[in-house]
Amino acid sequence: MSVETQNAALATRWFEEVWNQRRTETVYELMAPDGIGVGQDSPGVTITSHADFIALHQRMLDAFGEFKLTAEDIIASGDKVVVRWSCVAKHTGDSLGFPATNKTVKFSGISIQQYNDGKLTRGWDNWDQLALHQQLNEQAASA
Repeated sequence: MSVETQNAALATRWFEEVWNQRRTETVYELMAPDGIGVGQDSPGVTITSHADFIALHQRMLDAFGEFKLTAEDIIASGDKVVVRWSCVAKHTGDSLGFPATNKTVKFSGISIQQYNDGKLTRGWDNWDQLALHQQLNEQAASA
């Protein structure tokens, strides 16, 4: 199996297990202890540890009681994997600073992940946080 195929399988596993199955133990298994993440959280916030990522993960899952992320495209080249993804989630908690609306929101993004020796060492995410915030603001205003 090529490195690209192996890395694409790791990325698929990351999205399915970490996000859809809510398995935080997979973070420890797949992410290097000194892994770096840029763009997952608020602008200017860099993830530099398992604890940083798990804190973000928990805030998202506390806000969205139902959360389904779909990998639309996965492209691997060398040590990098690009995933174009979409998400449908039900807003049931206020951990993102918005009162729960119990409404469904949709947003999407692109993630680039770098793997070395089977571990996620760097990740760059660009996702539509504006669309998410607009949907939450609209729903909160109509509640």
